[in-house]
Amino acid sequence: MNTSYRFLLNHRLIGLVGCLSMVLWLTVSPAVAQRKRIKADSTIAKPGSGSTTTVRMEEETLFAEGMRFMMTDEPAKAIAQFSKILQKYPNNAAAQYSTANALIKTGKTTEAIPYASKAYSLDKENKFYALLLAELYVKQKRYVEAEELYETLLKKGPENVEYGVELAAIYLFDEKPDKALDTYNKVERELGLNEEITRQKQRIYLKQNKIDKAVEEAEKLVASEPGDPDYLLEGAELLIANDRTDQAITWIDKALKLNSDLPQAHVLLADIYRKKGDMARVSKELNQVLSNPNLEAGLKARILSSYVGMTGENPTAQQDALSMAQNLAKTSPNDPKTQVMVADLLMQQGKKVEARDAYAKAARLDGSIYEVWGALLQLDGELNQVDSLLDHSQKALEVFPTQGLFWYSNGSANLYKRKYQEAVDALEESKKLLAATSNNELKKGIEAQLGDAYNGLGDHAKSDEAYEAVLKVDPLNDHVLNNYSYFLSLRKANLPRALQLAQKLVERNPTNATYLDTYAWVLYISKDYAKAKQYLEKAVADPAGVSGTIIEHYGDVLYQLGQPDKAAEQWKLAKTKGGGSPDLDKKIATGKL
Repeated sequence: MNTSYRFLLNHRLIGLVGCLSMVLWLTVSPAVAQRKRIKADSTIAKPGSGSTTTVRMEEETLFAEGMRFMMTDEPAKAIAQFSKILQKYPNNAAAQYSTANALIKTGKTTEAIPYASKAYSLDKENKFYALLLAELYVKQKRYVEAEELYETLLKKGPENVEYGVELAAIYLFDEKPDKALDTYNKVERELGLNEEITRQKQRIYLKQNKIDKAVEEAEKLVASEPGDPDYLLEGAELLIANDRTDQAITWIDKALKLNSDLPQAHVLLADIYRKKGDMARVSKELNQVLSNPNLEAGLKARILSSYVGMTGENPTAQQDALSMAQNLAKTSPNDPKTQVMVADLLMQQGKKVEARDAYAKAARLDGSIYEVWGALLQLDGELNQVDSLLDHSQKALEVFPTQGLFWYSNGSANLYKRKYQEAVDALEESKKLLAATSNNELKKGIEAQLGDAYNGLGDHAKSDEAYEAVLKVDPLNDHVLNNYSYFLSLRKANLPRALQLAQKLVERNPTNATYLDTYAWVLYISKDYAKAKQYLEKAVADPAGVSGTIIEHYGDVLYQLGQPDKAAEQWKLAKTKGGGSPDLDKKIATGKL
């Protein structure tokens, strides 16, 4: 294909995209038209050709001054100069045209039309006047008038055939696809095959559901470059999209004969065979790509990722994808994208421990991927790996110090490790960074943990404030109801509030041994031993939920009710269970509280 022609038409077809939206060349036509205007300014007739020498010099001086202002991007000053010419010589076509140009530069499209129209009426042979007026008509969606100008221009001779591209674009805006096709065909008959025009014709045919016609256009491209496999693969994609998979396979096979190392070809075949249910052939095609030593690991990972998107809920396909990803990870151990893919696939199959290890390796290889850290910290939390959560959150914050979720993870880990000051610092930073979030559950989680952390520091005022903040928006928050009431009882502070909260807790969770113990302990501190015994008996009746602490509390209540022997039995049982208080051994030794 002629290189200059390819460039000429390609620059006219910039923006010719989307067979449905038909957002075409006209979206950038002002830039093209501006180039034409620059050329036009050097070819239009000199102003005042019929005047005396003095008048002609005056016109030319004003015109030159106006053009100088245009070149220095001062269109308002240029308009003033051209207006002086038009006041005396309204039939000066060049001044009319230049005024329209200047008005366009100031954004006054509507005001420019009369000047452009006047210029064209004065000199219909000047194609630049016609092009400017047509451009303005298009901006006003006056497509019929714009079409007439281009049609007139094309009739003047084959030297103007290139403007058929713009005319076809206007026809499409005006919803006249058949006229657009006719115009494209005329351009191609004069100037030969052009890739972008062919693609545009394909889009029109596809919108008209003329699949055979669209395929014919693809065949023209293949015939124009028989040694180029890209056109064959483009055509194959078109065929696949229109459920002509058998024909697509033929095209892909032709492309592979030209070049057997085409990853896209094998991916297309894998997609075809997946739809046919031939998963063995899918694996074969993809393994051929993944085993290619000439492809870099990142590209292989992207190709495998595209296949993963095809697998859907097919467990066999998912397992095949995981096996391929793991093999790729072995051959490319330092590629973070591959490790992430392995981790994602493991997560998809519920293998959280292995997924966490893969995410951790990906983070070591490339710590700049936010999503990797997020997935890793989530899994650390779900797997109750507190040491890892603390370590990984600290490393994540080195890279992403303004991410509130990472501070939250760090605060949670420090709280679990009873590093209360570090927990408070991290949770307060998280609270500040996430103040604007709409995730109310997260906000409640931060406040609840701040209540725990401040309690650990002995800052009871701030602890109570944090707990009350949660209960204000969520009065049935079990975590806060439990911890707040228990901590109040330990401090022997505001016991009526503690009783209220604990009672609400057991009403919501009547069989939860831990919550029953909390309420019983608040009753114990309130010296309501009989009622405390009632709830502790319910708690110890649950062998799965009972702990050494609950059994010890039961013994304390029995002692207060005058049953020291039974109390001693419970204390000894708590010792065997484990988890009692530091005073448990003394209670057993003395038989007393």
